[in-house]
This record gives sequence, structure tokens and C-alpha cells, in this order.
Amino acid sequence: MKRPENISEKAQLISGIGASSWFTIKQENEAYRIERFSPDGELECSRLFYAAPSSFDINKPFEFTYLSHCKECTIIQNGLTYKFYTNEY
Repeated sequence: MKRPENISEKAQLISGIGASSWFTIKQENEAYRIERFSPDGELECSRLFYAAPSSFDINKPFEFTYLSHCKECTIIQNGLTYKFYTNEY
């Protein structure tokens, strides 16, 4: 799937049956700003998330995976699964 021009080069695509989404992540103090975009580049949500466990390192390679949506995201890094949760729902 071609990345829409308005989506960061660092965005990751999670392909799904019937629905796919692009995800971006940035650190903001002790939290992470995760944004989800439609396949066409429409912003679907932008919220602050907190990682569990807290040892996630945004500067090391990682991969968004299932289950990821506007309330909870899952990232795999170095074989560990990190859950990101938000209260902004």
C-alpha cells in the first residue's frame, strides 16, 4: 500500500482484513503521542499513551502489531511485547 504524502516516513502500516491503518509514535515527556491514520491519510485519532512495561526505548527498532487501535496499541521491541494505554478516550 502506498503511503499518503501527509504521513511521516517513519509511519508503520498494520494491514488488516477490511481495514488497515498507519501508526506514528513520538515521545512527549514520559508519555507517547500515537497517531492513527486511515489508508487514505485521514487522521483517525491522536492521543497520549503510557507504555507497560515502561522500559520501551523509542530510539531502538520496534514494530506496531495487533491489537492496535485508538484506545490501546501493541508494539514489539527486542522480542518483548509492550502495551500502550490511554486515558484520553
